[in-house]
Amino acid sequence: MDVILVPGLWLDASSWDDITPALEAAGHRPHPVTLPGPAVGDLVIDDWVDAVVSEIDRLGENVVLVGHSGGGNVVWGAADRRPAQVARVILVDTIVPHPGAMISEFPVEDGVVPFPGWDFFDDDDVADIDDETRRRTAQQVVDVPGRVPTSPITLTDERRFAIPVTILSGQLDAESLHRVLADWGAYAEEVECIESVEVVTLDSGHWPQFSQPQKFAETLAAAVR
Repeated sequence: MDVILVPGLWLDASSWDDITPALEAAGHRPHPVTLPGPAVGDLVIDDWVDAVVSEIDRLGENVVLVGHSGGGNVVWGAADRRPAQVARVILVDTIVPHPGAMISEFPVEDGVVPFPGWDFFDDDDVADIDDETRRRTAQQVVDVPGRVPTSPITLTDERRFAIPVTILSGQLDAESLHRVLADWGAYAEEVECIESVEVVTLDSGHWPQFSQPQKFAETLAAAVR
């Protein structure tokens, strides 16, 4: 199975380096991507979706899309564009966006969103990332085009709801996820429209590819089908 791996904000294809060997060992073909950066121009999230759609078209049919964090918005947008070619969407500690949703808002400096540092995030998200890993990964981050996190995602094809979705959640199981979604309005409505949703609890923070790469890689490989 061809597996397109889409990173979250501030990350590039190298953030999947510790994960791809397990996918290959399971017989899959991983394709980690680096999304277009600020040097390309004044980008919005739909431009990032275009980049993933191009990769889907290059690979053909029965493609699995994996999106971490904000990359989940990107892969859901790509699934909406190519529903007949996507076999499954796997979300890593995130949820599908509804039409018009944005990732989040972060400080913009000189037209880009720089990595705010690990201390910026909630303790539950980063508590399992040790100091050495924080130092190493902070040296590999990339600036995000300033408009990408706050630009609305375009979703128009209801065939996306027939694509099976697996959510690899850091802390939530299926019951607690649906309880949380009850307060999220349009996000809950989007999830309720999906015909098949599976939730797997990772028992991790928000970056399992860094904090528990071996365990996460095995869980991800098992989810690809």
